[in-house]
Amino acid sequence: MALIAYARVSTDGQTLDAQISQLKAAGADKIFKEKVSGARADRPQLRKALATLMSDDVLVVIRLDRLARSTRDLLNILDEVASKGAHFRSLSDTWADTTTPHGRLMLTVLGGLAEFERELIRARTGEGRERAKANGVQMGRKPKLTPHQRKEALRRRDAGEALTAIARTYDVSHSTISRLQA
Repeated sequence: MALIAYARVSTDGQTLDAQISQLKAAGADKIFKEKVSGARADRPQLRKALATLMSDDVLVVIRLDRLARSTRDLLNILDEVASKGAHFRSLSDTWADTTTPHGRLMLTVLGGLAEFERELIRARTGEGRERAKANGVQMGRKPKLTPHQRKEALRRRDAGEALTAIARTYDVSHSTISRLQA
């Protein structure tokens, strides 16, 4: 079992020293360090730390905000850790420790709450979409052709004119013309 640590600060003006000393004091075998915003999805050192994890290893951070930028991000990272048979521990957030039954329970509850929140958002989005449709709002991309252009293009197509010639007139692809329906 190895303690794999991850330390991160957001800007070049900040220092990793305090995090590194806390992680070393906790017994970290290897520390992955980076100076990058937590809002960035591409954090190369975090990727390397996760790739290093083996079964029964523990990924350690000093605080949850050093690891994840949102609950969803945290749960995705913890899922990746668990899929390797590894564990996770936050030194400052003692409840976030998957090496203990209580920690696993807390993170399971957190995952359930995040899933519940996603379902609420999905329901509200669906309701909003239905209200908008009822109020006459057209969903999707704006049509490339106006109703007048559509009628004219259909008339020209029915007269046997080449699709590419019609399309060139309206600056659209020939497949847009071929998909037109009366």
